[in-house]
Amino acid sequence: MPLLAPTAAQAGEIEVLHWWTSGGEAKAAQALKASLQAKGHQWKDFAVAGGGGDAAMTVLKSRVVSGNAPAAAQIKGPSLQDWAREGVLAPVDDVAKAEQWDALLPKAVSDIMKYKGSYIAVPVNVHRVNWLWANTEVLKKAGAKLPGTWDEFFTAAEALKKAGVVPLAHGGQPWQDFTTFEAVALGVGGAEFYRKALVQLDPAALKGPTMDKVLATFKRLKPYTDKNAAGRDWNLATAMVIKGEAGMQIMGDWAKGEFVAAGKQPGKDFACAPAPDTAKAFTFNVDSFAMFKLKNEAGVKAQKDLASAILSPAFQETFSLNKGSIPVRLNLPMDKFDACARQSSADFVATAKAGTLVPSIAHGMAVPAAAEGAIKDVVSQFWNTDAMTPAQAMDRLVAAAKAR
Repeated sequence: MPLLAPTAAQAGEIEVLHWWTSGGEAKAAQALKASLQAKGHQWKDFAVAGGGGDAAMTVLKSRVVSGNAPAAAQIKGPSLQDWAREGVLAPVDDVAKAEQWDALLPKAVSDIMKYKGSYIAVPVNVHRVNWLWANTEVLKKAGAKLPGTWDEFFTAAEALKKAGVVPLAHGGQPWQDFTTFEAVALGVGGAEFYRKALVQLDPAALKGPTMDKVLATFKRLKPYTDKNAAGRDWNLATAMVIKGEAGMQIMGDWAKGEFVAAGKQPGKDFACAPAPDTAKAFTFNVDSFAMFKLKNEAGVKAQKDLASAILSPAFQETFSLNKGSIPVRLNLPMDKFDACARQSSADFVATAKAGTLVPSIAHGMAVPAAAEGAIKDVVSQFWNTDAMTPAQAMDRLVAAAKAR
């Protein structure tokens, strides 16, 4: 027994807040838990479902305010800087330097993980948000082809509608409306417009002829969704495509995890393609974990082991294979990955070089939370209000962009 004492003394319990609760996501979270337990630590799961992470952030704020922060929490984008400014995050620079994170990560990603030059979070993976998913058999039966442009999308949607299938599976939640909206904005306007309007929040771009066309195209999608869309979770919308109840879905690559978990094969049972007119651009969403300051030594050791485990090659591969994402760690072999992931990885590198790699505003990567929330509200109001015109929506977008 004395031989076990040193290990036991170093083992810590780590409470991890995250929102990975659907099938593919839960498998991915399990892989991280197993990786940490292999180092002798205890994982205390703190999963908060719903809202693309919105619900989890509400819970996290209440926990931190009450002085009872979890050891680690899934936090993304500009919100990392907000938490760092509060002085509640623990830097993980010693792990980052020892394992050479600067060399392992693209600069666009590592910059987001730092505050005043110090790593305050560890990135888990990269999601491409601008994906279109389709049931190949349903498309075939309807005589429709996988669309590459918005014009082709509406042609395919009409064919699916005539075949008695829901053309576009959608969940009527604000973050899902916003995910669809940003895909339309990227496709109709291009990466430069997207950056000006939805990253820099330029008033001229938010209220110009291109945005007018974006909003009109976005509203054209609504009749191709079903009447039961309101409040539906994203994975239930994906299930509609998997079951053949719907033809297509616009959603990030976490949707692929649902297809795979259901035993479906890419290229055979389902198709993946960049959202219409976005083949040469890439909206990214990077999952990351921030470590909160702890006083007990065993907990701190567990945090550092968690950070190290997240960027290990074995975990990077296992996690993304389950999650439907691609590794954030550069130069990992992609031979175990399917065609969708290989395309995503190649496009990630290509768009980074071309300057068409842009952060997803819908998934907390682009602008401060207040502005994101206000713009998201406008987009959902426009989607759900038949009487609202693009001109009225643009005025509201300009006002919403000023939210701080």
